[in-house]
Amino acid sequence: MGHPQESVGGLPRPKTGEPSGRVRRPFPSADVGTGDRWVFGFPGRARAEVHTRGARLHSLVVPDRWGRLADVVLSPREAGALQGEARYFGATVGRYANRIAHGRLTVDGVTHRLDTQDTGHSLHGGPDGFDQRSWRCEPFHSANRTGVRLFLHSPDGDQGFPGAVSIRVSYTLDREDNLTLSYRAEAEAPTVVNLSNHAFWNLEGEDRGNILAHHLQIDAPLFTPVDAELIPEGPHRPVSDTPFDLRRPRRLSDVLTHTDAQLITAGGGFDHNWVLYPARRSQLRRAAVLHAPVSGRRLEVRTTEPGMQVYTGNGFSGDVIGKGGRPYRAYAGIALETQHFPDSPNRASDPTTLLRPGEVYRSTTVLSFTTD
Repeated sequence: MGHPQESVGGLPRPKTGEPSGRVRRPFPSADVGTGDRWVFGFPGRARAEVHTRGARLHSLVVPDRWGRLADVVLSPREAGALQGEARYFGATVGRYANRIAHGRLTVDGVTHRLDTQDTGHSLHGGPDGFDQRSWRCEPFHSANRTGVRLFLHSPDGDQGFPGAVSIRVSYTLDREDNLTLSYRAEAEAPTVVNLSNHAFWNLEGEDRGNILAHHLQIDAPLFTPVDAELIPEGPHRPVSDTPFDLRRPRRLSDVLTHTDAQLITAGGGFDHNWVLYPARRSQLRRAAVLHAPVSGRRLEVRTTEPGMQVYTGNGFSGDVIGKGGRPYRAYAGIALETQHFPDSPNRASDPTTLLRPGEVYRSTTVLSFTTD
């Protein structure tokens, strides 16, 4: 990123002429339109870059088994791509992550018509979701933790959703290379809230081809089948005897070449929700492990959420050029989106996403990076 590795108080040392101090001030992004950005981390450990546009994880640099650093988060080189195929890369998505069928939402017997994309469905909060907003940001730093908090106010009627909502998202790095994503929201009227992060990962490095050699394990007994428009279809199904059975690690190339109809429906890979083993909402439990055999990098995902949407980048066309200068083609990265289930406001059997005044929405996901 062009910044010295030497640090002040755990953050990159300012360039000559920039203000010094314990926490670095924001500086303009080199790519016009991405908004302010913040860089934080500890010397010799993981280093993150977060952009205020979309409360977006733009970069995460972590070591491999030999201590060599690489950026493992896909992001476009050009800011304009954030309006197209790369729109959700690294972003905080909401007010409702994933899909709401036909943009129809009923709260307390009142039906609301949400703004929809060209598909006729609401995806990740609508055409002008949280990924397109400029979030207010403040940094924090202590001896063992450093990061940023981002704030957004979503007014009543935003993209058709009822009730104003105030949201806070925190990115926190510790000295053990754990990146914690914490979400908090409060509503002024009954509404639904379902927040997630949409980072795409390639643990060999964002410019190192595809993730087909990665091994993936998901601790889930059920998955959610979808129809041709990727809307949930019927009840959740057991993963047994399907390519969705990842309760033991499996190489993605071995799984995605299966002729299963659900893989074909999603464009030749995963774009599905896994139903994680149940736990109390306030408890963290392991959801997934992703491993890159060449670099030895390992990502363990723990979450308080009941589900995880996995998208293997099946639709990447190569039109987006990444930070390293290489195009992102199919399977260039994998998204592991911890969240509530798609279209759950219209599925009575699914865990509720309803948030009422006086209640607090809380969600935590911890991404732990190690090597083998």
